Amino acid sequence: MSVGSKSELERLAALARGFAGRRVLVLGDLIADQFVSGEIGRVSREAPVMILRHERTETVPGGAANCALNLATLGARAALVGVVGDDEPGRALLERLSAAGVDCGGVLVAPRLKTTTKVRILAGHAHAPRQQVVRMDYESGAPTDEGILSELAGRVAEGFAASDAAVVSDYNYGVASPLTTRGLREAAREGAAPVLVDSRYRLAEFAGFTSATPNEDEVEQVAGRRFPDVDELAAAGQLLRERLAFRSLLITRGKHGMLLLEGGAAPLHIEAVGSHDAVDVTGAGDTVIATYALGLAAGACFADAARLANHAGGIVVLKRGTATVSPQELLASLEQECREV
Repeated sequence: MSVGSKSELERLAALARGFAGRRVLVLGDLIADQFVSGEIGRVSREAPVMILRHERTETVPGGAANCALNLATLGARAALVGVVGDDEPGRALLERLSAAGVDCGGVLVAPRLKTTTKVRILAGHAHAPRQQVVRMDYESGAPTDEGILSELAGRVAEGFAASDAAVVSDYNYGVASPLTTRGLREAAREGAAPVLVDSRYRLAEFAGFTSATPNEDEVEQVAGRRFPDVDELAAAGQLLRERLAFRSLLITRGKHGMLLLEGGAAPLHIEAVGSHDAVDVTGAGDTVIATYALGLAAGACFADAARLANHAGGIVVLKRGTATVSPQELLASLEQECREV
């Protein structure tokens, strides 16, 4: 079991019910996740490849936008700061987010940039599930214009002043820069509100924040070596947490659950919830950090926030594509575990 008693599960459920209305700011790289589905028809005469009959194209929020969408779906008042291009993917992204209740007033539309778009081609025979066969990325250049970055920094300061927590969602496309994160780092050090970091490639550059949610591979990348067992992972994670001056470090480990490291406390091993056979892990890290941040915003300790995030992660990996978790699903997962205790 990932939680020890019914009383603990009931406490987690009470925290989850308190998500509604909490204010969380998200700063980071906005990505349009596009899914193009088609039925396999026949082999092309032009090349030895299959021809797909197009069925539908769907654009959904990815990256920092997916984190904000997860927050809104869980009942939070999510505010987003980032940049999109003046293009169709950017417009589709903002429309989807606004319809879900995300405050996009902090999103800057930059005509000289293009919206980072990840196109996934899903194929399958008639009456069979569609499987991803290839992904094509349209990547935007980093917003190096100091005017853009200064404008984003101002929007961060304005949004964070009314927030219960903040998330820095860094996919290495340049929005989470020293200039845009400076105010959040200072606020985290002063304990004004928790500021969490999810950085795909640059975790070592985000010292001084409250916590972070790297996966095991990302910790190994920072350490420059692989860990043969969880004890070595925990030891290296504690050193990393101390070096980066985080109050806690939550390491996600897929089917092996999570590992929470705090100063002065023994490593907390949290077993995975639900099925260990993930259907799709796309965007699961966004769901985890959104729930973790929202738990802290609702007054949870790191351990309880991590347990809530563990349940949310266990739910979302059973869904196809970039997905979210509802309060009802989270409560149902907690109730299911409560019945099993």
